[in-house]
Amino acid sequence: MSDTEFDSELSRLHRWLEERYHQSLRESLQQGSRLLLEGKPLEALPLLQRAHRLKPDDPDIVLNLSGAYILAGKHHHAVAILEAALRQFPDNARLWANLGAAYLGNLLTATEEQQMRALKAFERALEIDPLAHSVAYNIGLIYQGRGETRMAIAAFRRAILANPLDHDARTLLSQLEQSIS
Repeated sequence: MSDTEFDSELSRLHRWLEERYHQSLRESLQQGSRLLLEGKPLEALPLLQRAHRLKPDDPDIVLNLSGAYILAGKHHHAVAILEAALRQFPDNARLWANLGAAYLGNLLTATEEQQMRALKAFERALEIDPLAHSVAYNIGLIYQGRGETRMAIAAFRRAILANPLDHDARTLLSQLEQSIS
């Protein structure tokens, strides 16, 4: 085999490997995301972990994987990958929102420290994107659980501004407003 033929074969092999890599990444992310949307985070985890191993610096993959970890109750795993991603993408509101959820863990059992860390991450998300999806609502839930009614009311009002169709925020806001009148 001549050097030219060898280089040509090597180039062909490289293209094939690159194509296979991208195909594998796409399939893992698509299947994992689908399972996550279907409410099957434990089934989604291996696929999303694979996608993350293939491309650890992709914020969309980190969002999906951290979401699966959060829904599976593996909050410390979500924290680790989100903190790493935020060093690279500090202005990504969705990463901050997921970090807030990961810090919080279970709303009913969260410690004061977990709540405060979550609130800081959620506030950072809102600094970047004032209408960040569900962030103000989550802040409202934390304040409601802490008995800080006025702060909860303000957060639920902000949640409704971000999403006027948020029935849950409207219901909680109404309940809280009635409780102080």
